Amino acid sequence: MAFPSIEEVSKSPAFPTAIWKLQPHQYGLLPVAADRGGPLNISWEVHGEGTVKLILIGGIGLVKADWQQQTLYFGHERGDRYSVLVFDNRGAGESDKPAMRYSTSEMARDLLEVLDHLGWTEARQLHISGGSMGGMIAQEVAVLIPERIASLNLHCTAAKLENNGTFTESMSRIGALFPRSLESEIRSTATGCFPEEWLAGPDEARLPSEDTPKCDVPTGGYGKFESNYARFAAQEIHMRRSKNGFLLQAVAGAFHRKSPEQLKDLADRVSRERIMILHGTVDRMIPVDHGRKLIEYINPGKALIVEGLGHAPIQQTTKWFNELLEERCALGEKLSGR
Repeated sequence: MAFPSIEEVSKSPAFPTAIWKLQPHQYGLLPVAADRGGPLNISWEVHGEGTVKLILIGGIGLVKADWQQQTLYFGHERGDRYSVLVFDNRGAGESDKPAMRYSTSEMARDLLEVLDHLGWTEARQLHISGGSMGGMIAQEVAVLIPERIASLNLHCTAAKLENNGTFTESMSRIGALFPRSLESEIRSTATGCFPEEWLAGPDEARLPSEDTPKCDVPTGGYGKFESNYARFAAQEIHMRRSKNGFLLQAVAGAFHRKSPEQLKDLADRVSRERIMILHGTVDRMIPVDHGRKLIEYINPGKALIVEGLGHAPIQQTTKWFNELLEERCALGEKLSGR
């Protein structure tokens, strides 16, 4: 398909409004890892003031704003029920990007320090959702604090990447291994994460309005783009990634390993009924066989292999994904006696 150029996307009237100004209820920069090679600062925000604690863990290169459609839905439109934690992993966004060996287990410990800082320490209190490398970090969190998890939701992730070819191909597609133009990088990332038919379709994003709590709405409101691809490209242009941090995170994902025995123990301690695993059949970044193996090892209460779904359900199927996550939170609360 013919994609609009960066210049064309940048000239769209909607371009200045691609990143929504959702104001957090709490935010900070927390020094972590003092005894683990740090300290280093982790940037975090909490949206909403509700009792249901939802943690969104991003994949390689993702930043807080990548979750804006979930932050809007849970933390602003339903902020009386939910408190939503979004944060930048080490190596991304406003968090520090130290030149050191990263691992998913260390990144999980960074998150635990943020959770402890917030006082989110009660039994069966945390609803965790992680995608791609974020799903790997979520597995590590579940190993560390299984008794604090109310629901564990893993999408488009893996127990381990099955071969170096998969890793190299995926990282090359998103420009992590070989230099390429921003134009080429965005196009390759888009086609790696989404089906081309979806990219070519009209912009499906549901936008904040004047009535959205704690949201600064620009004059004229938030605008629609000509296509889903144009919105994705605009967001990527606004959120230029740190190359060095990106590669260090990619190495962490490549070396993530959880054995069938470790995952069985994780599931026993968290409770399978609380766990969901979701994967798409057209995921070109982490192919669907990884999801099938994770389902086999964990035997979760809910397992979904979705036809036509790519690597990023948080954007491709936002409404469905948000409602599914809401359903999982409700089940976790019920199982926890709340």
